[in-house]
Amino acid sequence: MSSEKKLIGTTIITAIAASLCCITPVLALIAGTSGIASTFSWIEPFRPYLIAITILLLAIVWYQKLKPKKEEIDCECEDDNPKFISSKKFLFLITLFTGLMLAFPNYSEIFFPSDKKEVVYVSESDVNVVEYKISGMTCAGCEVHIESEVNKLDGIIEVKANYENGNTIVKFDRGKVTNNEIEVAVGKTGYKIIE
Repeated sequence: MSSEKKLIGTTIITAIAASLCCITPVLALIAGTSGIASTFSWIEPFRPYLIAITILLLAIVWYQKLKPKKEEIDCECEDDNPKFISSKKFLFLITLFTGLMLAFPNYSEIFFPSDKKEVVYVSESDVNVVEYKISGMTCAGCEVHIESEVNKLDGIIEVKANYENGNTIVKFDRGKVTNNEIEVAVGKTGYKIIE
């Protein structure tokens, strides 16, 4: 039973580690320290391996829990009602938690404030579109984090970050906001603009 608890603990740790690069921006936003958002972006290349280890460990634990027990001498000393931590219900909850952690990048944007706003600009000649190359983005949560921070600036018309391309395209009214202000807003998220 002790090895089962160790496997469950390891499963939880690998599931959290696999999602740490995507959880950090949300935690940073909640804590108000958005500059640490890209701290765990180095984990992203290892994410597929961590997911595979997590699933393998869960499969082993479930196999151990569901495999038929060997016939042994009937003993009155065994407990027919195991503790909750040793039950199938607990293992199901761990499996559910693990699934939520592994799927976190797919729904992380719900934790960021809505960036919908109405922007009115005076002249088309004041509109500027700039593409910034960004390092450290690893998932959709990173995109939403950058978009949310840049959209806080007055004069932003549209901002679209893309982690796969490693860029952010910003359409803004240069009479209300400058390139430098946009770069500072991106810097607040912890991601770096590549020159």
